[in-house]
Amino acid sequence: MIIRHRLKPFFTLSPFKVGCLVTLAAVLLFASFGQQKPAFLETLDNRLTDTMFRWRGTVTPTQPIVIVDIDEKSLKTIGQWPWPRDTVATMVHNLGAGGARVIGLDIVFAEADRTSPKNFVDELQQLLPVQLPPETLAELKAKESLDHDIALGKALGATPSVLGYVFQTQDDGLKNQADVPFPSGTTRLAPDTLRYEDISLLRAYRAITNVVAVAQGQSEGFFNVFPDAAGTVRKVPLFMMMDGIPYPSLALEMLRIGIGAQETTIQVSRQGQTSPKDILGVELGSTFIPTDEKGQLTVNFRGPSHIYPYLSAMDILTGKGLDRVQDKYVLIGTSAAGLLDLRATPFSNIYPGVEVHANIIDNILSHDPFTHDIFTEIGITYALLLVGGLGLSALLAYATPLAGGLGGLLLVLATLAGNYFFFFSHSQLVGLSYPLLTILAIFLVVTLFNYFFEGQKKRFISSAFGHYVSPQIVHQLMEHPEKLSLQGEQKNLTVLFSDIKGFTTISEKITSEELGRFMNEYLTAMSHIVLESKGTVDKFIGDAIMAIWGAPLEDGDHAANCVRAAFRMMEQLKALREDWRKRNLPEVDIRIGINTGIMSVGNFGSDQRFDYTVMGDNVNLASRLEGANKAYGTNIVISEYTRAALGEGFYCRML
Repeated sequence: MIIRHRLKPFFTLSPFKVGCLVTLAAVLLFASFGQQKPAFLETLDNRLTDTMFRWRGTVTPTQPIVIVDIDEKSLKTIGQWPWPRDTVATMVHNLGAGGARVIGLDIVFAEADRTSPKNFVDELQQLLPVQLPPETLAELKAKESLDHDIALGKALGATPSVLGYVFQTQDDGLKNQADVPFPSGTTRLAPDTLRYEDISLLRAYRAITNVVAVAQGQSEGFFNVFPDAAGTVRKVPLFMMMDGIPYPSLALEMLRIGIGAQETTIQVSRQGQTSPKDILGVELGSTFIPTDEKGQLTVNFRGPSHIYPYLSAMDILTGKGLDRVQDKYVLIGTSAAGLLDLRATPFSNIYPGVEVHANIIDNILSHDPFTHDIFTEIGITYALLLVGGLGLSALLAYATPLAGGLGGLLLVLATLAGNYFFFFSHSQLVGLSYPLLTILAIFLVVTLFNYFFEGQKKRFISSAFGHYVSPQIVHQLMEHPEKLSLQGEQKNLTVLFSDIKGFTTISEKITSEELGRFMNEYLTAMSHIVLESKGTVDKFIGDAIMAIWGAPLEDGDHAANCVRAAFRMMEQLKALREDWRKRNLPEVDIRIGINTGIMSVGNFGSDQRFDYTVMGDNVNLASRLEGANKAYGTNIVISEYTRAALGEGFYCRML
């Protein structure tokens, strides 16, 4: 029984304990996730990332990147897409003449050009009055000048360039028609003991490549961009696997050619015995490009669309602006809405796909694509959960509501600031939506607990003690309810009993109405004195007053405060007598008995009705001392224990 009584405080809920329980639950739940967060947390982290991008704003690109745009102006002048390949060849030739370092086409030429003159040779034969010999027809069809695809292929061959193509990732039943892409560089694995089948690259089913006449052995790179579940582009693969062979992306192949590298290395984690193994990144020349485990680069977008230099395709065709492509990485693509190469990014839902590749090249050249170290994220999350969770719990439990709210807000702002710091000072993704959710959960749960349970306790204190102690003491009890013990306990207190001399005779001389008004005036005046002197009005027993000092709140000077209250009661009685005399009411006198000692204090009564009061021999002694005034002809009698507790400053007479 004693053990259970001593352990009871540990199992009694309090705001701080509730906050600790929420923190513990959050830690255990996070531990159950392991290294794989639920989809809803990934979504929240992504939304937080988008917010960080918008807070950061635009970063002006500094790398040598230019976009040649098949824009609305060009389409209006030349005509709808696709254009004749000789027109594209002219554009490529002009860019090469302007000194472009490397040209990348965010376009695939999957079918032969239907506008090539060679396609009209047969129709020409039908229009001529004389039939041309078959040999002549064959010779005409073989002329390269009549084949726009060959013209484009030759233009590409004369300039460092990369053709784009697209991978199909789903089985569409056309595998037998697939062409094999051609990257001009080589790819190897590190460690070189691994096979391509052992790594966890994204898989492709087949490739939609360029017609042979256009490709002519030119290097190719895929331009697939895969949005996340919300439709936003965040990651772009640098390699994809088809038929056991890795193929580079358009941006990566442009960079390889641009820096003159012959080889690209895929760095693979050596940890774990199972396949496929996670990818660490890609090594290109002296540059290491960090990726996720599937070889995807997380794009550090520079800003909204059109932050890179744009040149109209029409201007390039007419020889304008060629001085702006000297030694630049030139991407040919489109921002025209009608050509449907628009993506959603953290900055905008309408973002030209060609500019995604520009961001990739920019990130790699600037050495600042985003990285994601799961172990760093886990460590920071645990630190925030424990330090932030416990700190906020303590603040909400022991500080004022305003301070608790401000503390929670500061913790959220500090978490967001830390997130921002990792993002844009270290280019590191740290998903902190879970700690933010935990902070919110702690704030809500503890606040609701305070409102429903602690608030209930405060309302009880207000109703139970509002009429018996001063408002200041009620406020202290409501702010610190832990100082109040309603269970019976032994405490050193001072108790006062007061009684009106000859009250029975007085009550017989006046009417009931006058008696009621008389008693209310008297008890009200005396009660105010008790409350103002830090006392508690225990009860009224007819004309008698019973009051306590030292409970429910501790009072180290309870004996002195009680005696001072007794003197004030006698002074107040004089003022009341003057008023009563004017109204022809009886003049009364009072007797007061005071004792100090150990007594039981708490809620006593039945399970349906109880009062906060004191009991014990020392209480009875105070009552007897009040009655002793009659024998000695005195007004105030205190016990020797009260005298000992008074200290200096009081003059007492021994009875």
